[in-house]
Amino acid sequence: MNKEVCEITKINEAAVHHVQQQMPDLSKVAQFLKALADETRLKIAYALTIEESLCVCDVAAVIGSSTATASHHLRYLKEHRLAISKRDGKLMYYSLADDHVYQIVKIAYEHSKE
Repeated sequence: MNKEVCEITKINEAAVHHVQQQMPDLSKVAQFLKALADETRLKIAYALTIEESLCVCDVAAVIGSSTATASHHLRYLKEHRLAISKRDGKLMYYSLADDHVYQIVKIAYEHSKE
């Protein structure tokens, strides 16, 4: 018998109801985490915790890809509100959208080391 499941079915109706009443819509959180679930995008986000701002060419060099690939991933991060962009002449610079993204990336890394 599988020791990681209940041996009988007995639902705590009060607990289930309490949780259901408190459960928010988590679809945007799922999209956020999905954006970071790709290893390349996570590397980019982590790079942006080290350097506050990087141009597309810098990101491509960091992840060992073409600028087109880096641009694609950066655009995805931006569309999912994890990164912001700023043009400086002919260069496009990206940085993390806010401190929440920074903290989540750093905390996730620290947790993975445990």
